Amino acid sequence: MNSFQQSVVALASGTLAGFGLCVAQMIDPAKVLNFLDVSGTWDPSLAFVMGGGLVVNALATPFILKRPHPVFAEGFQLPTLTRVDRKIVIGGLLFGTGWGLAGYCPGPIITSVSFANADILTLVLAYVLGTFLARYVLTRKF
Repeated sequence: MNSFQQSVVALASGTLAGFGLCVAQMIDPAKVLNFLDVSGTWDPSLAFVMGGGLVVNALATPFILKRPHPVFAEGFQLPTLTRVDRKIVIGGLLFGTGWGLAGYCPGPIITSVSFANADILTLVLAYVLGTFLARYVLTRKF
């Protein structure tokens, strides 16, 4: 498969994922914040979205990994780390804090760029800068 074909498959996959985020209303920060507000106006509907994704993944992954390689790639890219370390814990805490403050995680942020309002663009800029800052910090020895 050439790079153009890979780009078309990536675009189609991203579009489908973005459509799924829209249908699940995960691009609505109020919906996400209500899901996280378990002691107030809790909305459990996103738990069903995430649970559905986990069930599909748990059922499909064993069958997918039996293949010699993915349909549109030369090989699988699986994580090699098998233990929970400090980076995973700190990253999870930062991710959860950002998600709770903004009401967006990275996928819905990118999907919401289509709204092109100042809040979304500021959030995308903060996400990009945070990503570069994290990479910079992780390359330093403390």
